[in-house]
Amino acid sequence: MDDLDRAILDILRRDARTPYTEIADEVGTSEGTVRNRVEQLVEDGVIERFTVATRTGNVKSMVEVSVDVDVRTDGLTERLAEWHQVDFVWQVSGEEDIVVVVDATDTAALNDMITRVRELDEVINTKTRLILNERLG
Repeated sequence: MDDLDRAILDILRRDARTPYTEIADEVGTSEGTVRNRVEQLVEDGVIERFTVATRTGNVKSMVEVSVDVDVRTDGLTERLAEWHQVDFVWQVSGEEDIVVVVDATDTAALNDMITRVRELDEVINTKTRLILNERLG
C-alpha cells in the first residue's frame, strides 16, 4: 500500500459513495487508476466492506465485555457480530476482552441487549458507555 492508496482510503472513509472521478480529481490521477486501486484493495482484504453511517436518533453505546480466562474470544465475537443491533465487535487489549458497538432503538432495547450479553456463559462482566457524540475522522 502506498501514499496514493492511503489518500483514496481517506476519502472513502469519509464517504464510501464518493464517485471515482471525484476521488481521481482530488488525488491527482485518473478515474481508471482509482477504480483499479480500489478493486485491488478489496481483493487484498484492505477494504473489508463498504458501509453506511446513520443518524437514526437511536441510542449508541459501547458495551465492554470481560470473559473467563479460558475462553477463546473468536467464536464469541462472531456470534455477537450476528446480532442485529451490533455495528462492530472489536477484540481489544486491556481490562476488557471485547467491545461491542451497539445501535439500539432506545434504552430499553439497549438494556435487553446488555442482559443477553450478560447471560452468555463465557461473560463474567460488562461495562456500558453511551456514545454522546460522533464525528468522522
